[in-house]
Amino acid sequence: MKKIFFASVMALSLLSCRENKADNTPADNVIDNAGSSVSSSLKSYRGDEVTVDCIYFELIKNDKNLTALNTKIVNTFEETEKTLAVYRNILNTSISYYQDAHLQTKSITDSLVRQQVEKEITASSDQYDLKVKNIKERMDLINKNSETLTSLYTAFKIRKTLPEIEKYQNAHPLQKDSLDHFINKQNSLLEELKKLK
Repeated sequence: MKKIFFASVMALSLLSCRENKADNTPADNVIDNAGSSVSSSLKSYRGDEVTVDCIYFELIKNDKNLTALNTKIVNTFEETEKTLAVYRNILNTSISYYQDAHLQTKSITDSLVRQQVEKEITASSDQYDLKVKNIKERMDLINKNSETLTSLYTAFKIRKTLPEIEKYQNAHPLQKDSLDHFINKQNSLLEELKKLK
């Protein structure tokens, strides 16, 4: 369940990057483009971070095959959640009923009747568990497949975007000269203050 939620959030964050693209002016590299397309909702949540998903979207937006793959994956996550929600609702209704039935038996004052009713509830619950065992196994398999899909797609996106962050780093080399100049300025001011009494 948590993995499916994570996958949905991942898909929505990717869509947010796409939907909030301000303009089509190409920047020097994919990272700069991704930074300008981060949605305001993502910025408020994550600061001004450029995420893997935003970089990935910038990278694939002109690649029909990768865009189609992303759409297929997002649709699969959505369909998975809708499908499992129907089954979970039915299963949870039965679970809720049996819990309430057990709780209500406590109000039966005749101990023999209470024990008999408890046995009937347990027998019915056990019978239902056997009946839906194959359903639960299939739901577990769907969840496991979703986790695997999330993992593999995350690995794929990271591998696709790693070269882009490296290009960005090379295009924006950091020099220590201006920092050294600023440190010297600070030191000079510190010395000046120390001399004042």
